[in-house]
Amino acid sequence: MKLYKSSFIALALAAGVTSCTDYLEQEPPSSLTPENFYTSEDQVQAVANRFYQDIMPGHGGWDYGTYTNDNNTDVQAARTPSVKFSANLWHTAQSEGDWSWGNIRNVNYQLAELKAKLAQNAISGNETNIRQYVGEIYFFRAYAYFDMLKKYGDLPILTEALPDNEAVLVAASHRQPCNEVARFIVNNLDTAITYMKPDFEKRHTRISADAAKLFKSRVALYMGSWLTNFAGTPFVPNGAGWPGAAKNPGYQFPTGSIENEAKYFFETAAAAAEEVAEKYKNSLTINNGVVPQAEGESNPYLELWGTTNCTGKSEILLWREYSKSLGLNNDIEVAVEKGNIGTGVTRSLVERYVMADGKPIYASAYTYDDSEIAKVVENRDPRLQVMLKVPGQVNCFKNVTDDAGTHWTQTEPTPNITNANAEDGYITGYAIRKGMTFDRSLTANGGSYNACVIFRATEALLNYIEAEYMLTKNINSGKILEYWKKVREAAGFTGAAIDPQVTIAATDMTKETLDWGAYTAGELLTDATLYNIRRERSCEFLAEGLRDMDLKRWRAYEQLIKKPVYAEGIHLWNTPMEKWYNDLVADGSSSSNVSQKSISEYHCPHVVNMTNNNYANGLTWRMAYYLQPLPLRQFLLTAPDHASIDQSPMYQNPYWPTETDAPAQQ
Repeated sequence: MKLYKSSFIALALAAGVTSCTDYLEQEPPSSLTPENFYTSEDQVQAVANRFYQDIMPGHGGWDYGTYTNDNNTDVQAARTPSVKFSANLWHTAQSEGDWSWGNIRNVNYQLAELKAKLAQNAISGNETNIRQYVGEIYFFRAYAYFDMLKKYGDLPILTEALPDNEAVLVAASHRQPCNEVARFIVNNLDTAITYMKPDFEKRHTRISADAAKLFKSRVALYMGSWLTNFAGTPFVPNGAGWPGAAKNPGYQFPTGSIENEAKYFFETAAAAAEEVAEKYKNSLTINNGVVPQAEGESNPYLELWGTTNCTGKSEILLWREYSKSLGLNNDIEVAVEKGNIGTGVTRSLVERYVMADGKPIYASAYTYDDSEIAKVVENRDPRLQVMLKVPGQVNCFKNVTDDAGTHWTQTEPTPNITNANAEDGYITGYAIRKGMTFDRSLTANGGSYNACVIFRATEALLNYIEAEYMLTKNINSGKILEYWKKVREAAGFTGAAIDPQVTIAATDMTKETLDWGAYTAGELLTDATLYNIRRERSCEFLAEGLRDMDLKRWRAYEQLIKKPVYAEGIHLWNTPMEKWYNDLVADGSSSSNVSQKSISEYHCPHVVNMTNNNYANGLTWRMAYYLQPLPLRQFLLTAPDHASIDQSPMYQNPYWPTETDAPAQQ
């Protein structure tokens, strides 16, 4: 995205709120924007461009960027676990950074101004372009709202700029049921689509109708799953103990029941996903199985992410561009050529990838061997074969004489699991090459400008598969098998392995317990087809930031309450890999650099030092953690006397107290 520097835009989008009553961070007063603004096409574009920076994901910074967004799940481990895996470290707070309405406030303000000018025919320029930019702004409101929905569930629904009036702001703080919020998001996306011109921008650096439809399928699938898996609990409207009952008396689902409401969302997800899938199903990028090691070798699948320019990659519906000349940099190439700064792929992820014949590691004609990383990728799912880095492979062969690239790693070393340094250490021993360009010129410290993929069409096929199966529980329904085979073919499978039924028939659910997606509501799934739909998503969306969302909507964390687990990496002990290191200290003391053999033969990075370790007994969970607690200050601000929390129109999320600095109740 180009940078647009405008003092007017910067001022209009400023978060400056001088009132002591912040509530929902009321809209900036109209006086902040000159009356003669929003009168030309380029000004409308500038407004939209700013939201690309403020709302859409990117991977700038000094780490592995968006590829660490699956940290603190079963697929990727941060060096230190999140407090959500503790029994009592996550506490309520007076303020909460995530309860931030700045982006939504700013979108509402801009939309109000733009719609008024449109109604007056007061904006000069190409009408098609102007409408496109307005459609993008509707999309941004949907995107920002979905981010809040995933964190907090029930939300106030705001569609306009609010005056700096306490009574108005308090009334606007009323939380609507989560399904109503999801319906609002879907409606915003429908509106966005009506404003947009198909294929408006060929490079796909701007939001398109196809991207909006894909996102619509994601939102609807999320809510359909949430309503299904949390039915009867406080996390859904009218469930036992729903904290919104008193503030939403007599609430009824628009479709009459929670089952019908879930059905509505699954149908919406399937329909939106199918529109995108039909357009792109024959344009998915094929994994040819090659890990490039020299000039002249390439793999289009790896190059979906390993590039500075995604133009012409038809599968990619939206991507973010970085630029050396504009100084828009990240650190992706540095991170991916080392140990994936800030994250480590887990044993749980590695073992759920099937073998090359499409069968799980315990049921294949091939023998699974994890005694060395090179053996782990032998005869495996072609995606794992090209994504998992193996010691001795070439990481960098382009522009190797470029002296500006100071942080390159030409050959993949044995993983340095004993080094706790954030930049040089390998957290689990497993590292991936997603995003790698093999180009030394991109390895100046903080000087990478690798592209960031935001939406790709493959998700549409997988969203359809899951939504249609949740509606019918029949793998032969609709286009489930057709789309699933398309995904498998693009992944690089051949022969019988393309057919997901080969995997399903060979699946033994009692042997899939390392995969948290194999659970719902604390119980292991008995439906092998549903599990394998979940497995396919996990394997296809490696390090794409969807895992926590999926685990929460599947209600797939709470098995950790009864049985805490350790995040595991490479099979360190009693394998040849143990001999890679001559400095191992594994006594659990502050001097330890690897985990103890008595805990697991696999390296467990979170229990290397057992001194005062809050995770010594493994990663656990509390039911409250499916949603974040609301900041207590908001209850006081919205109460009539600014003191009685129970008089606020707001309510706390399930199992979170309304006392300061208190842990979850359940």
